[in-house]
Amino acid sequence: MNLDLHDLAAFAAVARYRSFRKAAIERGVSASALSHSLRGLEERLGLRLLNRTTRSVTPTEAGQRLLARLDPALQEVAEALADLTALQSTPTGTLRLNVPRPAARVLLGPILAKFAVAHPRAQIEVVTDDKLIDIVGEGFDAGIRFGEQLARDMVAVPIGPPQRFVVVASPTYIARKGLPLEPRELLAHSCICRRFPSGAVYAWEFQAKGQPLRLAVTGSLVLDDDLLMIEAARGGAGFAYVYEEMVREDLSTGRLSLALESWSALPSRFFVYYPSRQRLPPVMRAFVDFIST
Repeated sequence: MNLDLHDLAAFAAVARYRSFRKAAIERGVSASALSHSLRGLEERLGLRLLNRTTRSVTPTEAGQRLLARLDPALQEVAEALADLTALQSTPTGTLRLNVPRPAARVLLGPILAKFAVAHPRAQIEVVTDDKLIDIVGEGFDAGIRFGEQLARDMVAVPIGPPQRFVVVASPTYIARKGLPLEPRELLAHSCICRRFPSGAVYAWEFQAKGQPLRLAVTGSLVLDDDLLMIEAARGGAGFAYVYEEMVREDLSTGRLSLALESWSALPSRFFVYYPSRQRLPPVMRAFVDFIST
């Protein structure tokens, strides 16, 4: 049986809208041309697909069964063609990202310029925010967070290597106060505390014989920015618990020294996350592909 895909798509549009006029607008043809096409389809099938009156159009039982099978197939075809078009086109438009400050500095800093050069017609708008927010409700296309903080209904793509937290202090502080040999000895030291946007003070995390250990340290400084913590540690204010990547140069030059390295908690990984969609906008797809290479 020789059936035309255009005729099948025309039938699906009429059956969905239950209107030749509305379906004709969607298809970009006249209502009379659509009616003629449908009559030809019914003749080739030998079945009536639509009940027509002067005031209504409704699918017959055969029409309903055909529509139930046809709609998903037509959607698949449309998505396949759209994906091909996206591959052919240059990514354009704006991608709004919500990113915690450490991730912006450690992960995005090294790649934003490269992405801009590779995709000059795309625009990335980064808003740094350490709070956990509803990215959809706040108008963002995607966000970056640790994997354990992500909602289950989000698509998550890893970005960058796993990130480890380390305990550091200046050599002068360690010479003055000593080096702790196990995490609980930090309770006798001055520690640079971290406060979350929620107001909670972060309990430092360690691994003790394979088991997690959380320690509520204290000190004269309570900060919410890693760069301030690192600067305070360089100045001898005490121990700081920060991303290892952010203090690599300090460790290599001796401005800071590691403590309790064998007790470090397991590294965590950042993910780019976004709402589940069957088809991504080209600029989002380009960004996901870029960070995945």
